[in-house]
Amino acid sequence: MPRLNAIDPAHASGKTADLLDAVHQKLGVVPNLLRTFANAPAALEGYLGLSGALAQSSLGAELNEKIALTVAGINGCDYCASAHSAIGKGAGIDRAEIEKNLEGYSSDERTSAILDFAGKLVEARGRVDDDDLDEVRQAGVSDQEIAEIVAAVALNIFTNYFNHVADTEIDFPVVRTGLDGAQAA
Repeated sequence: MPRLNAIDPAHASGKTADLLDAVHQKLGVVPNLLRTFANAPAALEGYLGLSGALAQSSLGAELNEKIALTVAGINGCDYCASAHSAIGKGAGIDRAEIEKNLEGYSSDERTSAILDFAGKLVEARGRVDDDDLDEVRQAGVSDQEIAEIVAAVALNIFTNYFNHVADTEIDFPVVRTGLDGAQAA
């Protein structure tokens, strides 16, 4: 049962209505996460701004989805696991790869190094050491990409934590991480 209300776009007004309308125009729907973010227009606008900026990053859509899956898996966020599994599938990621990504690795060596680094960021709360940076750099990851990975992890921690607080109703085909609230990071 959701713990925060999802705002009905038809009943929204002002800035909230404008933001939800823009989401609807872009996606054709307004997912429950964004409807729930709409309780605080600043939170919704912040999410949309960072998400939009990262969509233009050098990492690309597919890798951003893989990072989102890894972070959702570590944090036990079933909403994000569900959403990013569906979005990832739409971006051409096959089911087996999605399952690997939820566990923090990939069939591709470079991608696996990136997901491992993303996982270390989550688990160490950003306090990675020089060896962690050396490992991801040895996989051919640039400083620009490292910065974008940190930003992608931060965005996904934001949505994971928000969903934990809100208990957002999943409006995608459901994917369970296997973690309950007591086990989630």
